[in-house]
Amino acid sequence: MLRYSHALPMDEPNHRSLHAAPVPRSGGIGIMAGASLGWAILAHDAGGIALLVLPALGLCAFSLLDDVRGLSVIWRLVVQLLAAAFAVLNLGGPAGIPGALLAVLAITWMTNLFNFMDGANGLAGGMALFGFGFYALAAYLAGATGLALTAACLASAAAGFLLFNFDPARIFMGDAGSIPLGFLAAVLGLAGWMKGCWPLLFPVLVFSPFIVDASVTLARRLLRREKVWHAHREHYYQRLIRMGRSHRKTALAEYALMLACGLAGLSLLGRSGTSQLLAALACLGAYALIMFRIDAAWRHGGNRP
Repeated sequence: MLRYSHALPMDEPNHRSLHAAPVPRSGGIGIMAGASLGWAILAHDAGGIALLVLPALGLCAFSLLDDVRGLSVIWRLVVQLLAAAFAVLNLGGPAGIPGALLAVLAITWMTNLFNFMDGANGLAGGMALFGFGFYALAAYLAGATGLALTAACLASAAAGFLLFNFDPARIFMGDAGSIPLGFLAAVLGLAGWMKGCWPLLFPVLVFSPFIVDASVTLARRLLRREKVWHAHREHYYQRLIRMGRSHRKTALAEYALMLACGLAGLSLLGRSGTSQLLAALACLGAYALIMFRIDAAWRHGGNRP
């Protein structure tokens, strides 16, 4: 892809970008191609994965078209909702229509959340490596071989992508990678919960570095009555870079946070509901402290154009 980068969609820098020169995007095709090869080889051992990964591959193809031509928000949302509904129906879905609808909305939110957070070198690729890596380990410990292999293929493919995306990035993931990865983060998390591999808090905690940043930023923009579907540079990781921290240091700090969250999630496996609640409160307190410190630095002269 790098050899023929002139034929790829280019991410041109603008006033919302954190990069200064054009960089080819749609590198997420490499992630999905690598994972798909692994899934094909291991299909006999990872039975039933097709119903989970096929809609993700469809989202990859549709998002590539979006990268090339640019599609409306409505069309993107409709396709994502249909993919989420397909996944929930094939998983059996949580009990009752309200539970199924909530699951569809959660999957769609996670699909877009991952896309929102794909804005710094190595960040989304690292989240995929750590997030799906911890999914694979937890599923393996629970004896869910198919789920473990499915997640391990994604983590391995993300590791390969990081060789080209870590700062200085030679290629970006683009929607063709971030959209299906966000979708699979939610779908595999839901599948593991329904199989009894982990409590529902586990996937939330593993991917919390992205969930918290994107959700809090979106809530703030909604309160200011801004058009939340427009691109911006207000996420906490973007603020760190705009205040002078390099892409490399920001990514490494996020990796440390991802590792800590994944280990915390593993420590909760098999624990009581009270232990899980206390862990959730502790994590929320830690995130509140991190965001408070970044906000304070931003207010005291850190705000840069």
